[in-house]
Amino acid sequence: MEFPLRRVVTGHDAQGRAVVQIDDIPSNLVSKRPGHNSFVVWTTVGNPVDNTGTGDDATRPVGTELRNGSVFRIMKLDPGVAPRPHRTASIDYLIVLSGAVTMELDEGSVDLRAGDLLVQRGTFHNWIVTGTEPCLMAVVLIDAKPVEVGETTLGAFG
Repeated sequence: MEFPLRRVVTGHDAQGRAVVQIDDIPSNLVSKRPGHNSFVVWTTVGNPVDNTGTGDDATRPVGTELRNGSVFRIMKLDPGVAPRPHRTASIDYLIVLSGAVTMELDEGSVDLRAGDLLVQRGTFHNWIVTGTEPCLMAVVLIDAKPVEVGETTLGAFG
């Protein structure tokens, strides 16, 4: 499976001039289950982020999120993708690039389509593609403190 997306990463040369450091079609594709494919565009560690260097930070090993960091990921979900209810320990910024998806929550659901934006704050959720077209999403996951409700801490799992 290929993604029809080009990744361009800028940085600086030895003289401090702005340059393109990476211009490629990502090849670090991951498939965690049938109907789910993703690749990492970029990662960061710490805050503030260190913008020096010329390495490819998309190659850093990551799970769903990155402790004390961020992950910029592209996900493609096919119709009928196997469910995977989960909670992330992050705040997530997501845009639906194409297709449509339903986000199931503990209470209710929300339908998202191309162009919709989502801020997800550590919620337990599941993605369901009920249409006939795949759904392509870009998501940035930023490490966050676990959600606390009363005296209960809602931990990440999935």
